[in-house]
Amino acid sequence: MNSRYGRPLEFGFSITPTSGEAEQARAIAVRADALGLDLIGIQDHPYQPRFLDTWALIGDLLARTKQVRMFPNVANLPLRDPAMMAKQAASLDVLSGGRFELGLGAGAFWDAISAMGGPVRTGGEALRALEEAIRVIRASWSGERSITVKGEHYAVRGMHPGPVPAHAMEIWLGVIGPRAVSLTGRIADGWVPSLSYVPPQAVPELAQRIDEAAEAAGRSPAAIRRVYNVNGLIMDGPTRGLLQGPPEHWIEALKYFATELGFDTFIFWPGGDPLGQLERFANEVIPGLREG
Repeated sequence: MNSRYGRPLEFGFSITPTSGEAEQARAIAVRADALGLDLIGIQDHPYQPRFLDTWALIGDLLARTKQVRMFPNVANLPLRDPAMMAKQAASLDVLSGGRFELGLGAGAFWDAISAMGGPVRTGGEALRALEEAIRVIRASWSGERSITVKGEHYAVRGMHPGPVPAHAMEIWLGVIGPRAVSLTGRIADGWVPSLSYVPPQAVPELAQRIDEAAEAAGRSPAAIRRVYNVNGLIMDGPTRGLLQGPPEHWIEALKYFATELGFDTFIFWPGGDPLGQLERFANEVIPGLREG
């Protein structure tokens, strides 16, 4: 089936980058690859002492898989310079044969960011920094011999960028504010909200902002991927809440999210037993949506 915007559905799985569970992360990635999932997303919170570095983990997992694509969900811009991030993203894409996408966020948990030496930004500053970062990253992937991008927060002058990504890499923004989602429609390739922060009833207003901004910029709203991070448990028995129930409940809920809200990509964040939930998602939920 396709989403409301006519895009075919894709499915992914979230891996928590806990340092003491690296072998489990590897097992999940290898199994997701074998099961034919499209994506693996890994949250990026460098200030979390229990977490491995997200980018290092993605590199490790890309080397162990063959087909599944991966992305930071989403990269912490205040702690990652955009010119270096562009180079790292392009390098991972080249090394993996085109299996990396860039999820990008403006920043949150500012006290923790500040504790690591990062900047503390107001909402307006964070949004302007995000737009500047996108300009730097896109210029870095352009294949031009030399680039110059001037901005309030980020600037490169006469930089020789490279390498060029192995495929037309996308930038997906993990944002929820009205101005930020408008930025998504204007210049980004995708939107990555989470169910826990943007429940279904909040989606239509934000999606409309994306669509209006896209059309004002001369873009089709269908050009923008809509990725929904969905958390819950697939379980037998009666439905106990939104995405807390049997496979049939999941299939109906995700169908609604696709056909009515416009989401085309779902990243499953399980509430427990990740390997078992991965099997159920791939074998009991996804087929019902691909066939629908």
